[in-house]
Amino acid sequence: MSLGEDKIVGRVSDSVTRLASELRRYWESAGGQIPSDWSIVPLESLLRDSKSIAVGVMYPGPDTPSGIPLIKVGDIKDGSIPLKPTYCVSEKTNEEHKRTQLVGDELLITLVGNPGECVVVKPSMAGWNPARAIAVIRLHDPSIRIYLKTVLESAASRHLIDAVLNTTVQKTLNLKDIRKLPIPMPPSNTIKNISAIADVLTNRIALLRETNATLEAIAQALFKSWFVDFDPVHAKQQGREPEGMDTDNAMLFPDDFEESAVGLVPRGWQVGTLGQITVSIKNQLPPSKLHADICYVGLEHIPRQSLSLTNWDNAQGLESAKAAFTKDDILFGKLRPYFHKVTIAPFDGVCSTDILVCQSKNPAYYGIVAMYLFSTALVDYAARLSNGAKMPRINWKDLAAYPICIPPGSLAAEYTKAIKPLFDKMTENVHQAKTLTTLRDTLLPRLISGQLRLPDAEAAAA
Repeated sequence: MSLGEDKIVGRVSDSVTRLASELRRYWESAGGQIPSDWSIVPLESLLRDSKSIAVGVMYPGPDTPSGIPLIKVGDIKDGSIPLKPTYCVSEKTNEEHKRTQLVGDELLITLVGNPGECVVVKPSMAGWNPARAIAVIRLHDPSIRIYLKTVLESAASRHLIDAVLNTTVQKTLNLKDIRKLPIPMPPSNTIKNISAIADVLTNRIALLRETNATLEAIAQALFKSWFVDFDPVHAKQQGREPEGMDTDNAMLFPDDFEESAVGLVPRGWQVGTLGQITVSIKNQLPPSKLHADICYVGLEHIPRQSLSLTNWDNAQGLESAKAAFTKDDILFGKLRPYFHKVTIAPFDGVCSTDILVCQSKNPAYYGIVAMYLFSTALVDYAARLSNGAKMPRINWKDLAAYPICIPPGSLAAEYTKAIKPLFDKMTENVHQAKTLTTLRDTLLPRLISGQLRLPDAEAAAA
């Protein structure tokens, strides 16, 4: 090697050393720690090439049911995509954005909504395409995706991401800032072990939430069959035995329909309003009574289109009065963008005053009340009646006037009896998922910082 080449190599080496030193200081400024023998690199150095980070479909056009599934930010829940996206783009639109069509080994990062949330793409997602608000990252070594997701969702990374967000219109994460994020890199075996622990905990949490989605779907399907489509009544009208139902329950349904103000309804059923079987509780706790032992639920904690709560905080430090609720109450977001946010309270606590606390007037109607509040039809109804210039909302008086078909109490009680064990299991799973999430969020940052030994973490995750 010539003298000139020696100088060039020396300058490059010095530059790399300075960059690593700067990244380490940057990481430590956010509260992160790493062992001295670990390296730290900018995220862009892990990319497959300079073009391996890009945003998805900018102009999706109309929904095309037979087209390519499009992943939107709203499809991402707690770092995963539990179901296949319902929105699809045309083949032509997809062809124009072929660069970001997934092959199954990428990492996705949200740019808006909850900027910095990551999704490890599964092989089953191959062929899908993300929307403009999601960045697609292709790594030189796809096997480190789980580890990279773990780093990016650590407290230190979250702090660094929050510091660079563009907040002019809404919180937005830019690609150039993602490229510069510092990534601690331990030995490959450590990366492998941390990834394995993260994967085990994440999969357990995902399974609990998928189970809840299944239980919820069962409750919805039964509600639709009995109280929307009136399948048992149609069956008896045609001289058939209602399917999947014992004789005692079948006897609770009439065998004919009658005209009403809302069309044909089962004979003998009442046409009324949601307010006849539901009440909204308005008990509020002042800040002086809010403390760390009281759980707090805000609109940000309630997932979209899911009755199962996924997260919550404690009430200590809240500066305004909050609405109190009890376990099994139904919480309904009353602001226009959040009418689809409905959840069953898994504990006693307090919530934002932008949430209505609803209870069934009669325990027999509890299940029906929950399903009506969760129905798409009610969301549409609330959207039409919401008012307010800056943040449209609906009040309880208008929501209570929502027209419904009310079955006899004996039949309502049978439905509640059928679905209450499902709701109880969902609540149990909510608490278990929260425990595992807390464990994951406690263990993994300590592993990344080198403060916790792998054998201890593996024992805790077992």
